[in-house]
Amino acid sequence: MAKRDYYEVLGVAKGASADEIKKGFRKKAKELHPDRNSDNPNAEAQFKEANEAYDVLKAPDKKAAYDRYGHAAFEGGMGGGGGRPGGGGQGDFSSAFSDVFDDLFGDFMGQRGGGGGGRRAARGADLRYNLRITLEDAFAGMQKSINVPTSVQCDSCSGSGAEGGAEPTTCPTCSGMGKVRAQQGFFTVERTCPTCSGMGQIVKNPCKSCRGAGRIEKERSLSVNIPAGVETGTRIRLAGEGEAGMRGGPSGDLYIFIEVAEHDLFERDGPNLFCRVPVSMSTAALGGNIEVPTIDGGRGRVQIPGGSQSGRQMRLRGKGMPPLRGGGVGDMIIELAVETPVNLTSRQKELLKEFEDLSSENNPESSSFFSSVKSFWDSMKG
Repeated sequence: MAKRDYYEVLGVAKGASADEIKKGFRKKAKELHPDRNSDNPNAEAQFKEANEAYDVLKAPDKKAAYDRYGHAAFEGGMGGGGGRPGGGGQGDFSSAFSDVFDDLFGDFMGQRGGGGGGRRAARGADLRYNLRITLEDAFAGMQKSINVPTSVQCDSCSGSGAEGGAEPTTCPTCSGMGKVRAQQGFFTVERTCPTCSGMGQIVKNPCKSCRGAGRIEKERSLSVNIPAGVETGTRIRLAGEGEAGMRGGPSGDLYIFIEVAEHDLFERDGPNLFCRVPVSMSTAALGGNIEVPTIDGGRGRVQIPGGSQSGRQMRLRGKGMPPLRGGGVGDMIIELAVETPVNLTSRQKELLKEFEDLSSENNPESSSFFSSVKSFWDSMKG
């Protein structure tokens, strides 16, 4: 089968620049890599074809020969000592693929590839702290002191990890890259350097206090500002207050996760508060005023209309929770719970019996219910 044009294989125009050719190969390598195309039996062959095309077009002398003679430039000994593109199998593949390896996987490996430059010190880990507060604290906001066990920079070596604060030296195994490569058959495999554990540097004389890590375990006391209106799940970020970095690397962040404890009187629903208030039968029947607590520690008065039933709700506007991110202050919802008296005296029982006899026509819900029950039974008989 005739070979396809190398420019067509890489998806670039004839006369493309070196950068355009490299970008074209990088795109094809991502699309055709066998690890990403396990369901495509032709992926490996297409991947090799793209590699062969790039191996020719990336080299100026090979590219010039190909532009003049096409594929014939590499057949029958033409083209000098370059050999047939792709004919070297694994060796040629390694050469071409290593040129774009860092572009393809640099971010995944935690750094961009380069020409032997030193690796940046490792950033410290982010930390999480769970903070439980009361509903009153969430309403008013507060300043809270917390103790966080974490890693802090070693004072003895100023975070360098070396005794006396000396600078670490470049790792001889990986030349400061923090990673080493090995050829395994068809693939070039990249691993963390076993000598420096990926740091790119080694400490010849480790600090005795931190044993070369550049940080030590310590409990820190921090002051946290809790804004008014927070609720369970609110996250507060303290930049740079997390774990110290390795060997002078930047610190991570500390995230405070808020949990608001349940309250004995109030139940929260977003900005609104619910309060279930018991009222006597007489107050519910005759109406009257009741006094209720508010979350700010004050008192509110609510007018109970005569004939109120259990579950009736009334609203105290502006007596809920303050807004955390815009919006208005919530309301307080009062829900009535009509209470049936217990431990009645004989006289009270007599009065209630007399009241019941006189009020058979004054219970609309009961009358409606039992009327429906009678109709149901009559229909069942029919």
